[in-house]
Amino acid sequence: MDPRQPPDRPREHALSASLLARVFHQPSLLYFNAVATHLSIREASRRLNVASSAVTRQVAQLEDALGIALFLRERRRLRLSPAGEILFRHSRRLAAPMEAAVSEIEMLRGVRAGSVRIATVESVGLSFLPQLISDFGRRYPRLNLDVSIVPSAEVIERLVDERVDIGFGFTAKATRHVDIAFRRDVSIGVVMTPDHPLATAQNLTMAQCLEHPLAVGKPEISIREVIEPFLRSSAAITPPLVEVDSIRMLVELALGGHYASIMTPIGAQNDIAAGRLVFKQLQDGGLPTNRFGILVRNGGALHLAPAIFYEHAKGYFESLSMPGAI
Repeated sequence: MDPRQPPDRPREHALSASLLARVFHQPSLLYFNAVATHLSIREASRRLNVASSAVTRQVAQLEDALGIALFLRERRRLRLSPAGEILFRHSRRLAAPMEAAVSEIEMLRGVRAGSVRIATVESVGLSFLPQLISDFGRRYPRLNLDVSIVPSAEVIERLVDERVDIGFGFTAKATRHVDIAFRRDVSIGVVMTPDHPLATAQNLTMAQCLEHPLAVGKPEISIREVIEPFLRSSAAITPPLVEVDSIRMLVELALGGHYASIMTPIGAQNDIAAGRLVFKQLQDGGLPTNRFGILVRNGGALHLAPAIFYEHAKGYFESLSMPGAI
């Protein structure tokens, strides 16, 4: 697999219908997908259970057939070229129906094998998801779950790109390509130790919080989008501020006693239940809630294994007493 672009060739040869028919029905596309997913020849060969040389050869054949480089090597690391990005995006969509069909056939055979790809925000991954997955695993022991913890924006991005089947996240506003299949509005407030000066405040507001050291999420955490107007309007009196990209870090900073963390109680509910932390809802006028949802692609029917997981998750959250929920 040469990182340099292969020699140009006439368009009718490189992209003819007969050539593309051969390309998309040979092992090279499967090998390409594996390398593009892991950005590693060695990892792709391990996943495919073939020699690294075979992977390299198949990808090189695909690049030669298309007349353009699909990967670039930079400092001993691979990355997709622009052409590789395009091919990977479309090849995933080609592969997904076949993978789903195989899964459903296995289900019909009674093997009950299949897989569900899940993307979740950290707070849900730290709190509700482990128990949900454990319950599901006991009931459906042959179904595999692939879970990724990512920011809310990436949950939506992965759903739109068909890299995951189901997402768990917070959405401050509607998204055209994603349906919120189950929703629950959650209050925004402050998490702190019981002896923190704000813990006994009545009708707590952002202005009161700004008199104390605060910990807040970075923009990649969904709650930041909700509270940003309030922080911006008070920029002149901003207290010592810590910005982090982790819900767990917000919880740990609150546990230290010096900082009050602006967040929902989700992700901190175990410490709240144990009395190590308290949650006080902010009473500012105009402060919206943070909307939690089980997210699916708009207009796309779930295949069998993801549909089974979705129904299980929906029932779990419907019966759950979610802290801070309105």
